[in-house]
Amino acid sequence: MTEREAILQNLRQLADGVVAMFGRNCEACIHDLDKLDNSLIYIQGDITGRKIGAPATDLLVRILNREKETGKNMWHYSTISGDGRNLKSTTTLFRNSSGKPVAAFCINLDTTDFYNACQTLMPFIPQENTAPTVNTETFTHSMAETVEALFHSGVEEIGHHPATMKVAEKTALIRYLEENGTFQLKGAVDQVANLMGVTRYTVYNYLKKIRNNSSQS
Repeated sequence: MTEREAILQNLRQLADGVVAMFGRNCEACIHDLDKLDNSLIYIQGDITGRKIGAPATDLLVRILNREKETGKNMWHYSTISGDGRNLKSTTTLFRNSSGKPVAAFCINLDTTDFYNACQTLMPFIPQENTAPTVNTETFTHSMAETVEALFHSGVEEIGHHPATMKVAEKTALIRYLEENGTFQLKGAVDQVANLMGVTRYTVYNYLKKIRNNSSQS
């Protein structure tokens, strides 16, 4: 067995152990960095819906492109799945004895159930009745961050993660965003669609329905 084969074999066992530990909300996968076009050679769990033979992600390509300069991995960063679920992810490069990256070990943890559980428990957590009312404000550095802040405020108002919302709840979320001026911001429709895991046309359909109802009332 070559050094490279030994690394990949050990990572397969590590992937099995990670998913066995964290269960159905976890996915662990291995990318062979010698073939980026179809780099995914092993996957445990089913969070992102990918199969063996899938290409390297755009983020992995960027990490490889700058690893000679930084030498850094990326741990505990946020991503969004294709159906709008929030993930916590980690990407670690594994090198051979010469220091060359030969594999990437990636973990994706779906935090959607944890978010919904927190929202369910919040009414049972004692609150200070004497606490003053505070208007939260997010000091953003770009219009995209402002849209995201408004979106997450709307999600908290509804009380469910977008990926588990029913049609009525999604409608209520779009109504909240509309009433709070979100769609006056450039690029908001596309960004909201991405955060919800739907198409921009779906968002437009929700908006059309909401605006029609408002004009008739």
